[in-house]
Amino acid sequence: MQVLFGIIYHFIGGFASGSFYIPYKKVRGWSWESYWIIGGLFSWLIVPPLAAWLTIPGFAEIIRQTDSSIIGTTYLFGLLWGIGGLTYGLGVRYLGVSLGSSIILGLCMVFGALIPSIYYNFFPAEGKDTFTMLVQSGWGATVLTGLAICVLGIIICGKAGVMKEQQLSKIAPTRDPHGEVIKTEYKFGLGMFVSIISGVLSACFNFGLEAGKPMANIANEVWKTANPGEGEFLFQNNVVYVVILWGGLTINFIWCMI
Repeated sequence: MQVLFGIIYHFIGGFASGSFYIPYKKVRGWSWESYWIIGGLFSWLIVPPLAAWLTIPGFAEIIRQTDSSIIGTTYLFGLLWGIGGLTYGLGVRYLGVSLGSSIILGLCMVFGALIPSIYYNFFPAEGKDTFTMLVQSGWGATVLTGLAICVLGIIICGKAGVMKEQQLSKIAPTRDPHGEVIKTEYKFGLGMFVSIISGVLSACFNFGLEAGKPMANIANEVWKTANPGEGEFLFQNNVVYVVILWGGLTINFIWCMI
């Protein structure tokens, strides 16, 4: 049952990640930075504390009592992840929703799976999978096969991007009712560059969760005390998300305000 719930939650998360940008395409008269930061204020500042408040009683007290070094490290990884989130938005901006989301989410999956495992290969930690484990085990080979298929999909999407760029260069510019040329923001080379940055730095979210694990452990113990015999607390990381997303908000806010 837990596996089924995990698949369902991944499906919901994947659907949200792949579709959240669609409403932005309907925005007219605003600069990209304006509607990006408005959406970000809800995503990074309002919703995380609300979710933590609904699931973890006293989450703010947990954050206050946590050592500043833990908060700082978690926040730092949030800053790095924030660059990944910002470049995600820029990648979709320059490649389009369908092509951009396909390439960026594919890169996020590949780098997100490989970077932590390579890191733990050099800095082992109990309960963490290393790259050596992926290579030497049957389940690891299955994961790597899936990643290889994902890379193939990225290559195909990249080919589609090149074809789109070539086609757009041959089409006469579109004009609005007043005769002004409507400029397209499609830029394949720049879009791929920021997409790769997004894929690499998005893995920092996982490191942020690891850095903030002491906060999650406290939330988990509080919940287990109140609910004995019911296993581990599913939403224990909600308190960590608050700090990580502070970092994400900081980077995106600075970018959009300058």
